[in-house]
Amino acid sequence: MTNISLTQNAFRSGDDVVLSEGPYQGTPGSFLRLRPDSNWADIEERNGKVRCHPLAWLTHRAGATPGTAI
Repeated sequence: MTNISLTQNAFRSGDDVVLSEGPYQGTPGSFLRLRPDSNWADIEERNGKVRCHPLAWLTHRAGATPGTAI
C-alpha cells in the first residue's frame, strides 16, 4: 500500500477522498497512487474514470476513516 503524507493528511491506496479545491471541487473518488511528480495523484472517480489532480487539492471524505479501503 502507498502511504503518502502532506501536512497532516496521509493517503493510502483505496482511501475515500474528495477534491476540496479546483474546478472539480466536491468530486468524490478513491486515492490510487502518486504520480512521478509527487505533487500530483491519481484518483478513481465514482464514474470509474481515473484522473490526475494536485495532491494539495485532496482531502479525506468526511466520515471516512483514513487508511481504510472502501
